[in-house]
Amino acid sequence: MTIHARILGAAAGGGLPQWNCGCPNCEAARRGVIPSQTQSSLAVSGDGENWAILNASPDIRIQMAAAPQLHPTGLRTLPLRAVLVTNGDIDHVAGLLTLRETQPFALFATPEIHDVLAANPMFDALRPDAVRRERIRLDAPFDVAPGLRATLYPVPGKVPLYMEGATVETGLIGEQTVGVRLEAGGTVAHYVPGCAALTDDLRARLAGADAVFFDGTLWRDDEMIRAGLGQKTGARMGHMSISGPDGSITAFAGMDVGRKIFVHMNNTNPVLDPRAPERAEAEAAGWTVGHDGMEMTL
Repeated sequence: MTIHARILGAAAGGGLPQWNCGCPNCEAARRGVIPSQTQSSLAVSGDGENWAILNASPDIRIQMAAAPQLHPTGLRTLPLRAVLVTNGDIDHVAGLLTLRETQPFALFATPEIHDVLAANPMFDALRPDAVRRERIRLDAPFDVAPGLRATLYPVPGKVPLYMEGATVETGLIGEQTVGVRLEAGGTVAHYVPGCAALTDDLRARLAGADAVFFDGTLWRDDEMIRAGLGQKTGARMGHMSISGPDGSITAFAGMDVGRKIFVHMNNTNPVLDPRAPERAEAEAAGWTVGHDGMEMTL
């Protein structure tokens, strides 16, 4: 057993190009100058035959069509065994509505996220006689697929945008935003697509990992503001930036981690452009910028 992984989608919510955005990255993607990217999702397996999908993005249909590992092996026989969601963000749960054709699989999430899904009657389209909803407690290991052990743990984040009130608290630690520890055959990987800060606890959890797929939403905290595309900072959205003294490049420097892969990148992030100096800077610091279809065996 080992960990097989395929990035189904490397972009944050909206994808690249985003439908209503004319930023340089989106225009370059429309012209085919830089690769387009779908919304955040990762497929993982312990044996290369039975697969789990981490986060069901709105693009899941085309993502699965592009992944031979996830194609049907019979009329209605699939190698998909489970879907796990790390928070209740639309770009991580909307794809569940595509998976409503009475296909058996397990749906893993924390009790709080399951409560969010249960409160929306649209998700009742996932019939209980086909989709088994598993409420997973933090720090309680379970089999997400045959031969692949998973553990959910809290990372600093916030509630989904549609649940925000007049006052928004970021850096929340609990069941609303989680990371995933994956283990197969002694190999360990982590999937953390949303993270507001690298705390001492999180640093200790990631130490010694063979690979970490980590939140790469923005290059700089005020990126959206500088681009004239919004008034929110990365911190306000619950994401630490890549660059700067409080960014992930600095935070991970010197850590005992094997491969470091950025995922969940916003359409404005310059690292999405292979020609950009920011891309070169990230790679020089030992990071890989994830992209749709990237495969690895750890």
